[in-house]
Amino acid sequence: MEPIRRQQLIQATMAAIDEVGLADATVARIARHAGVSAGIISHYFGGKDGLLEATMRQILTDLGDAVAARRRALANGSPRAHLGAIIDGNFDHSQVTGPVAKTWLAFWASSMHTPRLARLQRVNDRRLYANLSHQFRRLMPREEARHAARGLAAMIDGLWLRGALTPEGLAADRARRLAHDYLDQLLAAYEPLSES
Repeated sequence: MEPIRRQQLIQATMAAIDEVGLADATVARIARHAGVSAGIISHYFGGKDGLLEATMRQILTDLGDAVAARRRALANGSPRAHLGAIIDGNFDHSQVTGPVAKTWLAFWASSMHTPRLARLQRVNDRRLYANLSHQFRRLMPREEARHAARGLAAMIDGLWLRGALTPEGLAADRARRLAHDYLDQLLAAYEPLSES
């Protein structure tokens, strides 16, 4: 499939979910948004579930790119700086716009019932936890690092979810500040280590 057409269908999927929610984002509605026939969606994606999976893979790729770009800019930055880059990447513009936020919410709900989506969610969870754990491990003992990683991951997800569910949408700057404040509290007990 042409990359342009694929991107067009992914954008149409997010637009349809933004407009009417996942349940009413039919293949026909998505096809209308994209200006293609419904048969093309079925042919290339096997239907709505396949298109939602492809859409989420794109959103997850964008998330990974947002985090990686921030971390690359740090070169050999401190663990605190890398943890901050992970926070900032999770609240990147590519992740917090209305259509993307609503698609995330639809994905999370669907992942409880669709094995392929559940696998994507597990991969995303593990990636976040592993990245956080690695950086915390540079600052504190293993068990404390795991505990801190679980806490910060829950903070990121919780801020994201609460923000996405508000009528005005996610206030990314505020969420980032709260997550950074929480990170500072986690690191306060290990300040001498985190400065080295």
